[in-house]
Amino acid sequence: MATPKQQPTEDRPPEASPRIWDAPVRVFHWLFMLAFAGAWLSSDDRWLHSHVFAGYAFGALLLFRLAWGFVGTRHARFARFAYGPGAALGYLRALRRGRPPHFAGHNPAGSWAVFMILGLAALLAITGILTLGGQEQAGPLAGLLGFAAGDLARTAHELIAWTLTAVVAVHVTGVVVGSRAHGENLVAGMITGRKRAPGEPPVPARRFVAATLPVVLSIGALAYFYAALTAPADPPYRPYTGPLLAQDTTWQDECGACHLAYHPNLLPARSWQRLLAGQHDHFGEDLVLDPATVRRLTAFATANAADRQATTNAWHIDRSTPPAATPLRITDTAFWRGKHADIAPARWSQAPVHGKGDCAACHLDAVAGTFRAGAMRLPTPITTTGQATIAVAPGTTRETQP
Repeated sequence: MATPKQQPTEDRPPEASPRIWDAPVRVFHWLFMLAFAGAWLSSDDRWLHSHVFAGYAFGALLLFRLAWGFVGTRHARFARFAYGPGAALGYLRALRRGRPPHFAGHNPAGSWAVFMILGLAALLAITGILTLGGQEQAGPLAGLLGFAAGDLARTAHELIAWTLTAVVAVHVTGVVVGSRAHGENLVAGMITGRKRAPGEPPVPARRFVAATLPVVLSIGALAYFYAALTAPADPPYRPYTGPLLAQDTTWQDECGACHLAYHPNLLPARSWQRLLAGQHDHFGEDLVLDPATVRRLTAFATANAADRQATTNAWHIDRSTPPAATPLRITDTAFWRGKHADIAPARWSQAPVHGKGDCAACHLDAVAGTFRAGAMRLPTPITTTGQATIAVAPGTTRETQP
């Protein structure tokens, strides 16, 4: 029920700037902004673990606001500022003329921005969970979606994120314009909760409800990051692991004798077949493999190549490689080039990275062949006059053939 209007008395004259926004609305507003900004800042695959937490916090705050929109104080309720499009256009016309009517809570144009932000935020949270489940096979929907569905969700997720950013920019612009038009600081109002509204009864503060928001988020953050905070430094913590890919001792022994034994899921089967068929001219070297070994390596590579789409990277490689193309280097695939397009050419020759084929310099799971998001670390370049000391997987050297 709506809070009954308080009547001014001799002991309590009407306030010129009563409390309009309760504490839960204000705390939600700023935490929601921080969660959205945190998700943007951690949108790189290297920070997926943090990005997912920011997304969970964003979604949890959204659920709270949706509930508070029905059970909160007077100006927090959706019914209080559910204006039609005619009212919003009328307010904008009045604003353009310099004579906009004053509203204690959200004005009609601002209310539409609020509903658009909440609607887009819901879509953003949903597509984020779908992306995590499909592309990374993690989260609450792990294993329920395929890579194709996850890729579609990711495309929608990114589009919605940009759209929401644009709407937020319009909203901020409206706040600035509205502040000037009404001669009051609307941003400060979302901090103090007070607005100029003579005669309007103040809403209850509801500080206890507001205090639960940061407390719950803090507990959630501790639980979410506990494993990362308590994990030993060696080996480095990896938030996402698997799937466990098939391995072969002959493959590891023969390929790993010269360079990282690149897992077959990084090239199509036809590429491996051509590489092994031409073993006597393997990038200028003769592998000197006997026929039985060639057959075993070919069988293993064919059974576990990118065509099998065992990982999200394999799916992308298979999907982006034309059927008529037979790339002989992983670095020749369109997917690899796209993922590494932002790396400056000079970086490839800076220690501890020794060429484009030195996957283990950046990817903690290069030996396993999974190349999961969150398992990548860009090393700090080392300038040395001597031989750099590089940690490599057992049985590998830095002579790489990407």
